[in-house]
Amino acid sequence: MRLDLGKTPLIYPQPVLVIGTYNEDGTPDAMTAAWGAVGDDTQVFLCLSPGHKTVENILRDKQFTVSMGTLDTLEACDYVGIDSGNKVPDKIKKSGLTPVKAEKVNAPYFEQLPLALECELISYEPEHCHLFGEIVATDVDESIMTDGKVDPAKLRAISFDISNRAYLLVGEKVGDAFKDGLKLR
Repeated sequence: MRLDLGKTPLIYPQPVLVIGTYNEDGTPDAMTAAWGAVGDDTQVFLCLSPGHKTVENILRDKQFTVSMGTLDTLEACDYVGIDSGNKVPDKIKKSGLTPVKAEKVNAPYFEQLPLALECELISYEPEHCHLFGEIVATDVDESIMTDGKVDPAKLRAISFDISNRAYLLVGEKVGDAFKDGLKLR
C-alpha cells in the first residue's frame, strides 16, 4: 500500500552544501543549504530565503562558493547551518572551518571541505528563494581524486534527510553507468 504524504520535498540524496561569502567588512561567512542542485552543466541552483546574511552578501558581491559537506566536517556543516551570521559575528571561527580565498571569485571556500564550486550570481528571486549561479571554477583537494576523477568514496559526502532530520553518508558504488548498461534482474 502507498501513502500520500502531501507536498513533501522528499528527494534523495539531498546534498549538504556550504555556501561561502564575505561580509561587508571582509570577514568570511558561511551557511549550510540543504536544498540545492546543479541547474545544468555550468549552473547551480540553491533555495535560500532572503533573511540570511549569506544572501545579503551574495546580492552585494554577486559571487560565492558552494562546497560539499563531508562526514569529516559534519559538525561544522551542521553548526554553520544553525547559527546565523546576522547574530553570531565570529561564526566561522566557532565552526572550526578555515577560510581560503577562492582563486576566481571574491568569496572563501573552506580548507576542510575538499570540493568547492566558485560561482557568480545569475539571478535571485526572493519571493521563491530561488538563486542561480554560474560555475566559473571547481576546486578539489587532490586527496579525493582517483585516476583524475573525484572519487565519491574518498569525498565521503553527506546528504540531508528532511523526513527524519538526519544526515546520511553518500558514495557507495553500485554499478557502472553508460558503460555496458545495467541488466534488469
